[in-house]
This record gives sequence, structure tokens and C-alpha cells, in this order.
Amino acid sequence: MTSITTSSSEIREPLDHPVIDTDGHMMEHVPVFLQFFGEVAGGGAVERFKTRSYESRENSWHTMTPEERRHRRMPRAPFWRSPAANTEDRATTMLPSLLRSHMDELGFDFSIVYPTLGFYLIDETDDDVRREGCCAHNAMTAELFAPHADRLTPAACIPTNTPEEAITELEYAVNTLGHKAVMVCNLVHRPIAAVEEAAPEIAHLGTWTDALALDSEYDYGPFWARCRDLGVAVTVHSRGQQRNARRTVSNYMNNQINHFAEAGDIFARALFFGDVTHRFPDPNFGLLEGGVGWACSLFAKLVGAWDKRNPGVIDNLNPANIDLDAMQQLFDEFGGDRFAGTLERRDDDPTSGKRDMGHVVTQVDGTWSSKDIELKDDFAACSIDKAEDIVDRFIRPFYFGREADDPINATAFGKVALPFGARPQAMFGSDTGHWDVTDMNGVLAEAYEMVEDGLITENDFRNSTFGNPARLHAGMNPDFFEGTVVENAVKGLIENSADAQAAE
Repeated sequence: MTSITTSSSEIREPLDHPVIDTDGHMMEHVPVFLQFFGEVAGGGAVERFKTRSYESRENSWHTMTPEERRHRRMPRAPFWRSPAANTEDRATTMLPSLLRSHMDELGFDFSIVYPTLGFYLIDETDDDVRREGCCAHNAMTAELFAPHADRLTPAACIPTNTPEEAITELEYAVNTLGHKAVMVCNLVHRPIAAVEEAAPEIAHLGTWTDALALDSEYDYGPFWARCRDLGVAVTVHSRGQQRNARRTVSNYMNNQINHFAEAGDIFARALFFGDVTHRFPDPNFGLLEGGVGWACSLFAKLVGAWDKRNPGVIDNLNPANIDLDAMQQLFDEFGGDRFAGTLERRDDDPTSGKRDMGHVVTQVDGTWSSKDIELKDDFAACSIDKAEDIVDRFIRPFYFGREADDPINATAFGKVALPFGARPQAMFGSDTGHWDVTDMNGVLAEAYEMVEDGLITENDFRNSTFGNPARLHAGMNPDFFEGTVVENAVKGLIENSADAQAAE
């Protein structure tokens, strides 16, 4: 965070719209969480949770020597994840009543508060600990935040190892506990079946990432439908660190930087190519804390890929279209002795020359693979007929959480010419509670610096701090902001949007 000379409350005062923080964070006080865990699941469950915590990669890293870490490729654990110099800031992220008392100073009218411990609960591989832990966490936040519902609402933890467990916790959180916002686990790391069969004791080391929408282990359609029916936006915040290339044993920042963007990218691509945003057009999806730069790049690349590989033009890339006689003539003329005769056909194998085209991977012993022909249209499931349809499948349903200190956010507001003039729906998220917010009182002021620096307009700022956050949630549940200090402003926004659509 840069040095801020204007306070956030001073930034907020002249605005003609409220500020909705879509992604503050709670730093859970573990002794209190364990009280709820015991009440929900009993003392035995608490002990299982403690044991699993001690066995986690984060703790295991600290018990190993540097040599052991390298031998096991144990990734560097996150450390010092929250600011500590300002004790009251730290306490503010732990105590909802204290947070509520500071909201005006922060310049926030309303805040949706996400877990931190919850990141690990939804990712837990022990079925009982995961389900009971999420249930306990949701009970805890429902109780602690209830007195402050006019200014704050917590996001419930929704595990998704199976659609059934996801629906069960979703219904409990919304219908029983009264949660309005949810944090859905969007990446499930499953053991590769072949590894599990051959070496079950190390199956946890050989995993694949299930993004719930494309080539998934299960059909998550019933879960997307239940989110729609219950009126909750699917907001996601899964971690990408300590996976794949983010496994250095010594450097936390190497493993951490951009990991939320990577996790969002994986999920967004799966939703798009898995046709979820077409088959289920009603749910809104919020992809948090990764910024919006990656979304701009992904959208542009999707359009570019469609232009070159859509079903109407994909056969331009079919190696079967290569004229081998013409190719051999060019080889003979320009290739010298090394290339001479290399594409000659054999009588017993009329396609033998194709085998010698080197890098072309659609060859099996000199014969073009029919498997590629069967799956040549990667866009088949997307139900799109033209490139413009990608706007409806990608831009319309997705909302992207941006942090205050990321200048790349300007790409969402027309500073980069995206296909069809598209503008990804960026939302302000404070990320209070985590290490990159060293002064809670300066977050909104830092976000406003983009206006002062001419990177975005006042209207862009309004959309990211009010319009898009309101549409994400009120677009699913018109009563989401009922009883809050922003209720009337959101109603006016939605009514004006409806009038504008009717006039088109």
C-alpha cells in the first residue's frame, strides 16, 4: 500500500453512492471456533481437527530440515499472513462488533466478510473434518455477525467434494442459519485413480484438479440449480498456491503471487468450456481477489481461439489436408540431401509419409488418429454459434474481485480495447485482514487513486464500488440488501437498470 494522504472517510463523504466492500476478511480466533466445533460435532471432532491441523503441510514444513523439505518437495508454508504492527487493526478483523464500529472510518457502507480459516476447511481432505468444520464455521459467523446485519454479512463456507455435500451445507447455511453470501470451493484436488490403485499410501501426492464443470468426477448441475433456486451468487475464493509449479520449498511469495488469479482462471475456463454459463444462465459468479487483468486476457484469448479453431474453420488445421507430393517437391528443391525422399510412400503403407511430418501429434504408427476427429471441436459443449456469444457466456455472468493496490484493474474499464468493446465486471474488495493491507483506513483512498491518476473515471469507480457488487448479489436475491444501510440505494439501482433494459 502506498503512502495515503487523504483518509478513506474523506474519499467517501462526497460520493453520491454507497461503497460496498465485496471481500473483507475475518481472522478467526481459533479458541472461539473450537467452541462452535465442539457444539456442532462433539469433542472427538475437535480432536480430529487438531490432529489434522498438526499434520497439515503448513505445519509439516516447520518440523522438517531443509534437506527433508527438498527430498519431499514440501512447499514453503504461508507465514505472517496478517498485519501485526497495528493491534487495533488486527483485532478489528477478529471482532465483528469492532469492525462495525470502524466502518465509517474505513469509508465502507456495507461489507461482505469472507473467512481465512475457511480457506483450509473447504479444502480439507478428511470428509468428516471438512463437513463438520464448515458447518461449525458457518454457525459461528452467523451468530457473531447477526447483531451487525445492517452493515456486515459473512460468507458461508460451502465444501464441494460431492454435489450432495455442497447442497446439504448450502441449504443448512441459507435456510437454517440465514446466510446470504457463500464461499464455494471451486477447486477440488482429487487423487488420480491410477496412482491410488497402484500406491494408495502416496495417492495424495498424485492429484488432479477438478474445477466442477469440465471432465468433473461428478455432475454439479444440481448444485448450480440449487444456488439459483436459493438466490445466492456463486462466489469463489479457492487457493492456487502450493500446487503444481507453486511448490518451491523456500519462498512463500513465489508460491503466493497471483495464485488467486490462477485459481479463478481455472474455474472460469471450466465453466465456459463445460457450458455451465449457458445451461445455467441465471447464477452470477464472483471470482474474488485475483484482479481483473487475467480475465481480460482470458476473454481475448477465447475470442482468438474461436476465430482460429471454431468448427467452421478447424479443418484448415487438419494435417490430412497436407499435399505430400507438393511437400516432397519443396523438400527436394530446398531441403538438400537430408530431406530428399523422406516423404516417399511405400506400397504397403500409403500413409507412411505422414508419419515423417515430425511434430504432428495426430499420428499413430503412420495413421491419422480418429480420436482427434471425434473431439476436434473444443467448443462443442459451449453452444456458441459466433464469437459474440462469448460475451454472453463469459462477460455477463462473471464478476471479478479487485484489490485497491492493483493498477492492472484499469484494463476492465476500457483502457485496453477488448473484443466487441467488452468490459469485465470488476468489483472492489478490500482484503482487510490480510498482509497486503497494512492500514485498513487507507484502502478506499488507495482504490480512489486510480481516479485521481486518470486511470478510471468517477463512473468506473462507482460501478466497481457499488453497481457491480450490488448487481452480483441483488441480481440473484432482490432482498439481499434488505434491512441494510444500502437497501434504498440498491433498490434504486436495480429499478433504473430494469427501466434502461426495458427502453432498449
